[in-house]
Amino acid sequence: MTQRDVIWHDVENGSYAADLGLWRELAAQADGPILDLGAGTGRVARDLHAAGHEVRALDSDPELLAALRERAPGVSTLSADARSFSATERFALILAPMQLVQILGGPDARRAMLERVHEHLLPGGRFAAAIANPYDALAEEDRSPPYPDMIEHDGWVYSSQPIMVREQGDQLIIERRRHAVAPDGTLDEQTAPFALDVIDPGELEAEARAAGLVPVARHQIPETDDHIGSVVIECRR
Repeated sequence: MTQRDVIWHDVENGSYAADLGLWRELAAQADGPILDLGAGTGRVARDLHAAGHEVRALDSDPELLAALRERAPGVSTLSADARSFSATERFALILAPMQLVQILGGPDARRAMLERVHEHLLPGGRFAAAIANPYDALAEEDRSPPYPDMIEHDGWVYSSQPIMVREQGDQLIIERRRHAVAPDGTLDEQTAPFALDVIDPGELEAEARAAGLVPVARHQIPETDDHIGSVVIECRR
């Protein structure tokens, strides 16, 4: 992953804050270290670390974790896949924000991740995962597209806006239009697709039970002008 890819990750994920209140609430209830799955550049991990929690950030991309360490040296990182990770410590709380469970690659991949979560939770520890229904973005035919996510970096202005959602098998493909405007006004435009598995809360809860976890609560995260809402499934070991 290049520096430009790190910037796009920040553009499309870094500004989202609607879920932070819930992660802070769950972290305050946890009696022990926290693991943030799919941490990226540390949107959630850095917030919880700033609140005084012991946080370890896991991501499969070492470049994203390198950016996280530059911004928050106190956050421990683990470069690994959420479906196969192994850590020496056990955690009081494991989080899977931003629809991580929907980009793993189907039921078998989720099953592998949930088994690793169960293995790495302390007795009585909690797991919380966010899922979204991408169809919500198309619920109203006359609904305007969400505002683009934007940041400025070294004189460049980057913006990314979802423009299309289409079905492909058991997934929805969300296409984003990315604009990068150079200091001299030169425009670089591209379309970036990414896939989300369609899964409902009951299905994820059933998969969690099969992995030895006990669903205990559902939390609603409301939609914003820029992002669809989501449901967070909370489970106990």
